[in-house]
Amino acid sequence: MATRTKLDLTGLKCPLPALKTRKALKGLKPGDVLEVLCTDPLSVIDIPNLIQETGDKVDIARQAERQIVFVIEKQTG
Repeated sequence: MATRTKLDLTGLKCPLPALKTRKALKGLKPGDVLEVLCTDPLSVIDIPNLIQETGDKVDIARQAERQIVFVIEKQTG
């Protein structure tokens, strides 16, 4: 059964959001979803680039002036 996990990285500056996201992805199984909340504008580029390297699917669920929510679906083991 797929699980949905939330990761709150509010206030962390690059490269920490990407590093913590990579660590969290290691514990996911294919079909699992990771929701990442961050406030660092550099994460808009950094996190999607990281996810594309792993072959997983990433979407920006919500983006406000100071808040970005990425939804990452684990594709590979």
